[in-house]
Amino acid sequence: MSRIGKLPIPIPSGVTVQAAPDRVRVKGPKGELSTHVLDGTTVIVEGNVVRVQAERQTRNPAFGTMRANINNMVVGVTQGFSKVLEIVGTGYRAQMDGKKLVLQLGFSHPVVFEPPAGIQVKVENPTRLTISGADKYLVGQVAAIIRGFRPPEPYKGKGVKYEGEYIRRKAGKAAGAA
Repeated sequence: MSRIGKLPIPIPSGVTVQAAPDRVRVKGPKGELSTHVLDGTTVIVEGNVVRVQAERQTRNPAFGTMRANINNMVVGVTQGFSKVLEIVGTGYRAQMDGKKLVLQLGFSHPVVFEPPAGIQVKVENPTRLTISGADKYLVGQVAAIIRGFRPPEPYKGKGVKYEGEYIRRKAGKAAGAA
C-alpha cells in the first residue's frame, strides 16, 4: 500500500471538503475545485482531516494518486499555484490586451492566447510571464501550451522557457568545421 496514500490531509481553517461516493469538492478563499473519486478508493472526511482508503483485496495504484490530488486541491484553494515563463530572443515579447495574451515570437503575425477561466496571466515585464491559479493541473497545462508556441531551440536558446529550465546547447556549423 502507498506510503503517501496513508497520510491524512489536514484541512486548514476557511476550507471545506465535501466527499460524496463519486466526487470530492474543496472550497476555499481562492476558489472551488472538484474531482472524481478514482476506482477502488474511498474518501472520508473526519473533523478537520481527510483520509483516503483503498480496497483491501487489491494493491490499488490509484490510492496515492487520489490522496495527492485532494492535497493539491486543498493547497490550491488556500495558497494557489504559479509557474513563471521567460521569453528569450531579439524582438520576442509579451503583452496583455484586456484578458488576452499577445505574444511576438518571431512569426509574421502575433500569437493571441486567451487563458481559460480560473487562470490569471500576468506580464511582469515584456520577457517574463507569471501564470497562476488554484488548479495545479490547469496552471501547468496553460504554461505548457504557451511554451509550445515557440519552444527553446538548442543553438541560441531562443524561445519560451520555464524559469530555471536548462537548455542543452549544441555547437553550430562553424564550431564543427574548425
